[in-house]
Amino acid sequence: MRLLLTWLINALALMALPYLMHSVTISNFTTAVIAALVLGLVNTLIRPVLVILTLPVTLVSMGLFILVLNALLFWLVSHWIEGFEVAGFWAAFLAAILYSIISWALSTLLLSNKDNGNP
Repeated sequence: MRLLLTWLINALALMALPYLMHSVTISNFTTAVIAALVLGLVNTLIRPVLVILTLPVTLVSMGLFILVLNALLFWLVSHWIEGFEVAGFWAAFLAAILYSIISWALSTLLLSNKDNGNP
């Protein structure tokens, strides 16, 4: 159940992006749900491989290259999903950062840790 709630929270975070940035458009909630699913799969399956392959660049840039990887993957998913458009790399860069912040904030607010024994 928690996985489904996280998926919906990520879809809501995607739906919030067009209100914050005009360079990101999402046609409807169904598109946001599909894009959130694909983003989750890409971040689970492809991102770890890319992080390992780009480890030297990441170390030299003191970890900042991870932001570039996030932007590239966000931009890649926007090319795969019809109805989810991102204007360019820098729009994807900012959108990926905002998406992470919004998703984190919504998860913190909506998913309580009381069931884990934490206050």
